[in-house]
Amino acid sequence: MKLTLLACVLGMALGATQSRAEEKKDNALMNGTSSEVAVIKTSDGEMVAEFWPEVAPKTVENFKKLARSGFYDGTAFHRIVKGFMIQGGDPLTKDLSKESRYGSGDPGYSIKAEFNNKSHEKGVLSMARSSDPDSAGSQFFICLADVRRLDHQYTTFGKLIKGIDVLEKIGDIPTTMSDSGERSKPLKRVTLESVRIVPADSVK
Repeated sequence: MKLTLLACVLGMALGATQSRAEEKKDNALMNGTSSEVAVIKTSDGEMVAEFWPEVAPKTVENFKKLARSGFYDGTAFHRIVKGFMIQGGDPLTKDLSKESRYGSGDPGYSIKAEFNNKSHEKGVLSMARSSDPDSAGSQFFICLADVRRLDHQYTTFGKLIKGIDVLEKIGDIPTTMSDSGERSKPLKRVTLESVRIVPADSVK
């Protein structure tokens, strides 16, 4: 009888612990935190970004999927606009012979926009797109300053929690005129060597 009672008590305690763990996980998602981060290793240093799945779940899911498949490895930040943003994620940038087409590449599909109330501030990651709101695919940009004019027009999905100095270093790379007439073509190649999705508590 005592053993049965003890087993019941232990079972209730275990159930309560599991329930608290699940509640904690749910609260973390509701509060905008994520258990995974992106470690963006570039030829100019490393940046770490947290995700915002509570406001852009499909966008975050897509970015993680591409990163895990190695899609971003070997691509480059092909567009740098001082005081504005750095843009990367175009698979065409892996091939130097396709330089004239940089900025037009995608993963072969597009995702629906998830415009939200997270503002475009320094260090924020947002999806690049064409004039069609639902044309984002793999290209993303990282804000070099507050650019709130982009709010509710581009999908913000995360923010740097480490490596702002690296972002600023890349943002200061000299540029020249691109084929479109914009001073955004970097004179030095900045490669995304890898983008790894890892547990947040593994990054110090």
